Amino acid sequence: MRQKSARRVGSSGLKTMEGDCLSCMKYLMFLFNFFIFLGGACLLGVGIWVIVDPTGFREIVAANPLLFTGAYIMLAMGAMLFLLGFLGCCGAIRENKCLLLFFFMFILLIFLAELSAAILAFIFRENLTREFFTKELKKHYVRNNDTDVFSSTWNSVMITFACCGVNGPEDFDAVPPFPHLLEEAIPEACCQRKLQSREGMIVNRQACLRGSEKFQNRQGCYTVILNSFETYVYLAGALAIGVLAIELFAMIFAMCLFRGIQ
Repeated sequence: MRQKSARRVGSSGLKTMEGDCLSCMKYLMFLFNFFIFLGGACLLGVGIWVIVDPTGFREIVAANPLLFTGAYIMLAMGAMLFLLGFLGCCGAIRENKCLLLFFFMFILLIFLAELSAAILAFIFRENLTREFFTKELKKHYVRNNDTDVFSSTWNSVMITFACCGVNGPEDFDAVPPFPHLLEEAIPEACCQRKLQSREGMIVNRQACLRGSEKFQNRQGCYTVILNSFETYVYLAGALAIGVLAIELFAMIFAMCLFRGIQ
């Protein structure tokens, strides 16, 4: 009798311990999915901002197929993480096995897609070098021709960031101006403005176009943009690593919770 009662106490103790572990796992699962929900909301917000931003980024994104695709991928991934984070929270709290399995499979697909995107970005990183942009500028840029998408995009970048070319005004030595603008040393977009927008008034147009450095933006856009976004690039990288880690832990907790539910 004593042995039977001891066994009963032991089994009830194990059940209580298992119940406590399952409850702990459930709330950890909820916590991780809440972070996924927040990460998805951030990606969704950044994607929407890049696409609809009125200060020139919309033109840059539309002109570059790689950036255009990347912005919409970010938007789609943000929306998917937002939705899955919400579903994961519901699946954990309600202990629904079907919902947890559905969540696990989709998180796994997103995890693999993000990992593939990171590998591709690393492989094609040479397309973002200073030399690449300089070569493309000298090959395709046509001064103040706003009917050409490439030239119009570069003009928007130079005006918005108060810069000139990739490395500086010297990038335009090999760029042929229009026949009636032979006296112009640099594009109009390189001239200093009172307000950094297309509507902004140029400080001294004639002196700038004829080579007066006093009225020109002398710094290259590559350095200016790199300095402007350096902090955000590291922040985005840290955020991406954090999201991947959270997704990995969420998959582990989802599978453990799935197996623990009776």
